[in-house]
Amino acid sequence: MEVRIDKYLFAMRIYKTRSIAADACKKGRVTMNGTQLKPSRTFRVGDVFSVRKNPVTFTYRILQLSENRLGAKLVPDYLQDITAPDQLELLELARMAGRQGRDRGTGRPTKKDRRDIETFFSDDYELDDFSPDDV
Repeated sequence: MEVRIDKYLFAMRIYKTRSIAADACKKGRVTMNGTQLKPSRTFRVGDVFSVRKNPVTFTYRILQLSENRLGAKLVPDYLQDITAPDQLELLELARMAGRQGRDRGTGRPTKKDRRDIETFFSDDYELDDFSPDDV
């Protein structure tokens, strides 16, 4: 039995839709042995292929074939993830980098906060009750 690549990538939940899977193939993101694959090419049991989703290149081995979309719990019976540990480390680094920045839920400053910030950074900002003799 053989299955088209775009159907298989959709069925194994690697891509959300079959058209997105076909576009990924056309853009050269799906490879086998260093060769870019077209969406119409077929997979067989035992094939090993790579999918590049920036910044990581995932590698999979086909255990069974299916044209129909599977539940997420059934995917490990059909597809084995053999991604290299260094690629998984890149994924973890990308996740950690995404968590940097402002605290979650703080949002943007309000108009009043913005005005206060602008006043603070302006050249004519003075402290009202401060004199050098107080120090």
